Amino acid sequence: MTIASRLADLGIVLPEPAAAVANYVPAVRSGDLLYISGQLSNDASGGIKGTIGVDVSLDQAVAGARLCGINLLAQMQAALGGNLDRVARIVKLGGFVQAGPEFVDIPKVINGSSDLMVEVFGDAGRHARSAVGVYRLPLGFAVEIDAIVEVK
Repeated sequence: MTIASRLADLGIVLPEPAAAVANYVPAVRSGDLLYISGQLSNDASGGIKGTIGVDVSLDQAVAGARLCGINLLAQMQAALGGNLDRVARIVKLGGFVQAGPEFVDIPKVINGSSDLMVEVFGDAGRHARSAVGVYRLPLGFAVEIDAIVEVK
């Protein structure tokens, strides 16, 4: 089964990859590793903005992390000439959550993206990870996630 057919089975349509909003590039390949810049919890509807535990619920935040994962997949696809079958393994995700002062379930939020990677890539989607609560994220989005990917 190809990754494209797996995405179709999951009902996932990848968006156009987001353009950089500052002085960086969306992806850099070095040897067999592809580094994907942080992707925000945004989509065509505007995405999920706000502070988790204050004006964003845990369920909304998990959905936001899934959006980050979908945006990561779009960037991977663009960087790999449209072929996600070139992904050998998701090596690491770095997750950032705009968390309120009492919110501690940061790892549960990032599971929204981690679970997606396993759904799409199977065992090759299992990865190392960090999950960090922060005061603010770019443009007010609730979640940002970057990735390191091994490519074939």
